[in-house]
Amino acid sequence: MKIVCLRALGALALVALAACGPPPPPTPPQAQTPRERMLERFEAQGRPVQHVTDYTFGEMTVSQYRLHNGLTVLHLPDHRAPLFSYQTWMRVGSRHEKAGKTGIAHLFEHLMFKGTDKRPEGVFDRTLEGLGARVNAATWLDWTFYYEDVPGPEHLATVIELEADRLANMRLVSDQLESERKVVINERKERVDNDPNGKLSEVLWSTAFQAHPYGQPTIGWMPDIEGLSLEDCKAFHRTWYAPNNAVVVVVGDVAAEPLLTAMVEHYGALEPAEIPATAAVTEPTQAEPRREELTLPLSGERLMLGFHAPGAGDDLHPALEVLNEALFEGDSARLRRALVTDGELASGFYAFVPAFAEPGLYEVSVDLRDGHTAEEAEAVLLAEFAQVVEHGLSEREFETARNKLETRFYQQLQTASRRAHGLGYWEATLGDFSQLFSGGERLRQVTPAQVQQVARQVLRPQGRTVVIGRPAQP
Repeated sequence: MKIVCLRALGALALVALAACGPPPPPTPPQAQTPRERMLERFEAQGRPVQHVTDYTFGEMTVSQYRLHNGLTVLHLPDHRAPLFSYQTWMRVGSRHEKAGKTGIAHLFEHLMFKGTDKRPEGVFDRTLEGLGARVNAATWLDWTFYYEDVPGPEHLATVIELEADRLANMRLVSDQLESERKVVINERKERVDNDPNGKLSEVLWSTAFQAHPYGQPTIGWMPDIEGLSLEDCKAFHRTWYAPNNAVVVVVGDVAAEPLLTAMVEHYGALEPAEIPATAAVTEPTQAEPRREELTLPLSGERLMLGFHAPGAGDDLHPALEVLNEALFEGDSARLRRALVTDGELASGFYAFVPAFAEPGLYEVSVDLRDGHTAEEAEAVLLAEFAQVVEHGLSEREFETARNKLETRFYQQLQTASRRAHGLGYWEATLGDFSQLFSGGERLRQVTPAQVQQVARQVLRPQGRTVVIGRPAQP
């Protein structure tokens, strides 16, 4: 009985197949893309490269890759001109320094140009200068970065080899440390100890921040610079200068395959390190004004005000940029009229909107004319701030400020070097390079109500820090 049923079912199946025709041919395997073939080749070599994401903005597409040792690579091809910008961003700045070891991140920026086990001091600079490249570096609170702007994509492999060599094999010896220590000490004397602006700014930040490491100067305190040892520098290099703490950004006339092939060849053997977690420090709310006064070699009095302000990733940060633009930037700005053109109190001023990973300091500086005092300027500033807190900006002020900022945002995307800087900054600071391209949209979304909100939040009279420079008597 079972056999008959099986035969019957088989017959039915044959009838069904005959009615439907022959089975469809098998689907051919999908052809690999050039990128897939490239990544497969790296996998076969035992040094896999992960394609993390692509991000497109207009005609620009940024590709993010990650090498097996954690090195992040951002690639933005642009073949309109035969040049490229190569930037290495290390996720370490002065905020990562230990107490008593301030200034070591900035000192390291200098030491990175001193030579490697393979290349004596001077070879790095001479090689790049011979290519016609522009070379420099910078250190600040959240990061340190190194860059080369290079004419000619044919020099890419040379630049990659040089940068990978100094990341892995920089030479740390006593003679080089002492040489650069003297350079940094002289730099501190020139830019801080003997510069009224630098001195006042240092006092402002160290007074405003009682707990957060943003209050320690990037150049370092002089006793710390003098006391840094060779072992301190070696430990700093082992801890922070590892591939998994670096972001390499390449923008310009460079294709993905030669770029990643050279990256794997020269960076592939570098070992990752265990990067310390950045300590979470919340600065206590400032409940009353803080004041300091210095006697300095000035021709007139100088006022500096600082207000705690949101970090770069805060939703209100673009509103603070609009507020600052309306108050201080341009001939028709409120504070230019109140301080300079109409009020005739000041010969000059500046305002600085912080753009750091965590809340920083909105900084305002005013140079007083002869016969006027810092207290006069402070009264004018506080009165104007109170007006904008109470009433906000006029419609014209708001639209003008926002439009100017939006125009400036798109201007910064016009060169390879500035694009690379923006990508590296956002990736190293907040871990999201795409924030570079959303800046215009963030500005367009700012409302007058948000500007008034950030004014109320930031421009609190009781939360201000005041530092005054008085001229030394002749």
